[in-house]
Amino acid sequence: MIALTLAEIASAIDGELVRGAADTTVDGSVETDSRLVGSGSVFFALLGEETDGHRFVPAAASAGAALVITERAVDLPEDTGTAQIVVADGYAALAALAHEVVARVRAAGSLRVVGITGSNGKTSTKNMLRTILSRAGETVAPEGSFNNHVGAPISMLRITADTRFLVVEMGASGIGHIAKLVRIAEPDVGVVLKVGLAHAGEFGGIEATERAKSEMVTDLPATATALLNTDDDRVARMRGRTDARVVGFGTSAGADYRISGVTTDREGTRFTLTAPPVGDTAPVPGDLTGGPSDVLETVDVRLAILGEHHAMNAAAALTVAHLWGVTLADGAEALASMTRAERWRMELLQGPDGITVINDAYNASPDSTAAALRTLAQVVRPGERTVAVLGEMAELGEFSVEEHDTIGRLVVRLGIGQLVVVGRGAMAIHQAATLEGSWDGESVFIEDVDDAVRALQELVRPGDVVLVKSSKSAGLRFLGDRLGGVPE
Repeated sequence: MIALTLAEIASAIDGELVRGAADTTVDGSVETDSRLVGSGSVFFALLGEETDGHRFVPAAASAGAALVITERAVDLPEDTGTAQIVVADGYAALAALAHEVVARVRAAGSLRVVGITGSNGKTSTKNMLRTILSRAGETVAPEGSFNNHVGAPISMLRITADTRFLVVEMGASGIGHIAKLVRIAEPDVGVVLKVGLAHAGEFGGIEATERAKSEMVTDLPATATALLNTDDDRVARMRGRTDARVVGFGTSAGADYRISGVTTDREGTRFTLTAPPVGDTAPVPGDLTGGPSDVLETVDVRLAILGEHHAMNAAAALTVAHLWGVTLADGAEALASMTRAERWRMELLQGPDGITVINDAYNASPDSTAAALRTLAQVVRPGERTVAVLGEMAELGEFSVEEHDTIGRLVVRLGIGQLVVVGRGAMAIHQAATLEGSWDGESVFIEDVDDAVRALQELVRPGDVVLVKSSKSAGLRFLGDRLGGVPE
């Protein structure tokens, strides 16, 4: 975090300084987990569903915290120099501090902020954009999927006075969540990747999901840019919900940044991106809302990452960087250096006996599972057999049976050679595949992950290409690691 006095912090978060000198400066990391606290850290004691962060205030102080921020006064060891600020709401205070820090760095320098949301692809796009922008200046982006009301502000608070680019991943499980994050970060560019059924059970349906994702652009000022996926009708119509300048990306004719020639195989994904040239000083050149300009810049992009759907993620990342002065060629060169989008996301593993494993079992939605299955069908070589190991797609609510059923039928239509369905939450996949294909043994249902490991040791043959796909809660990512020979 940038250096602030205790008085400045207390003022920013509307808190009362109950311990410590007002002019003391704090510039350490900001943590909500006392186990991560080090010398000079700021510790937020948050009230969670399973525990109360106030229980760990003494531990944070003993670990060297310079400041603890609490919702009630907590006695601290006398031999520590830890300061304490008491606030009415710890979560609101965390958001307020992040907003203050981002605003100060932006006012003092050339910080540019991008917010990324979508039902699928947020983390991959964030990682791609960080890879590109890091070559142009100090870039801060969250680790993993730090994208909620706690993780996103914590990520924002990692910026320094020298940070040039801040990439914020914005997730949500309900209406209003993204709007709060937008108010904290005030993005210069707001990206919407896709509106799908991921978390539809929590949102209450696809229409509610669309409203939630549109919060990324509704509050953007006219000086900002809304970057929208023109291939997704629900995203494209967000054009009418924002005062910001709108730029589109996708394969459709209406895209300003146009994707073409997408191919994928075992070596990765390739496509061409065509775009109007952008100067470093202008956030967007001319009026792109009317379509591409006459002068075009084109680049061939080569990703070591599997899946046609990653062309959209890469195009979004390249577009943001291009709007900020990074040439498409430089951006594509940076992306070519990436060996994977993220751990357990379309991760290609070479297992024993020539088995190839695509481990994509960190998140799963109907869209991402269908995309992963299509990739499996595309990358198989003559003489190889495809095997899909599928677990539950979580948080679908009333849509769960229908969407799992659809996936089971897709497995058959794509000609996947062997299906292994793991867990009762995914049983509809097995049932639908059996009905669709009148299979006899090509689909196997197994309730337990450990039993699935044992069964797969018998089912998988040398040379098979195996996709492992499920939501994180299903636990299949570790099964994928075992099949792919990753040491435990």
